[in-house]
Amino acid sequence: MLILASTSARRREMFARLGLDFQALDAGVDEHVDTFASPADYVLTLAKRKAAAVIGRFSPADLVVAADTVVSCDGVIFGKPRDAADAHAMLAKLSGRGHEVLTAFAIGHGGALFAEAVTTEVFFRPLSAEEIDGYIRREAPFDKAGGYGIQESAGFFVSRISGSFDNVVGLPLAQLELALRRVFGLSLLDYQKKA
Repeated sequence: MLILASTSARRREMFARLGLDFQALDAGVDEHVDTFASPADYVLTLAKRKAAAVIGRFSPADLVVAADTVVSCDGVIFGKPRDAADAHAMLAKLSGRGHEVLTAFAIGHGGALFAEAVTTEVFFRPLSAEEIDGYIRREAPFDKAGGYGIQESAGFFVSRISGSFDNVVGLPLAQLELALRRVFGLSLLDYQKKA
């Protein structure tokens, strides 16, 4: 069985789009990290925490995938905005410049846990206050790291990216697949729904 330890609608959509037979559930962990060395360390800690919370509920033969995503700009981590003012402040800070989106995934299988962080650089064109406010009203981006979803109309803000698009959405599928093959000898395709 494939278990996605995530409440993220984007991650569920990605797995569904691949035709995977999976169960999604909330890991139910505290997402506060007191100390961390870097944004990558932060997301790795949370992804591993989520996977570890779920692994014990299932058989070691099952495959557990957990993930966490943040935006980092000038070393400051932007998680999910608290409200419209917080979302506006985040997007204004990202306007006209580059930032990093980091997603860590953790894989639990056969009693082992593997985790990896992936970084994508995203560059925004300059944004007006009106554009930011309009986006917040249309998209209500309060469940997205950095206050935006690249797969939504915020895609119009992006002048270029360097790295995985899927990573910015919330799960770097290519890197996840490579890790599954390399570490566990598995593939996400092993979990596709039977016709």
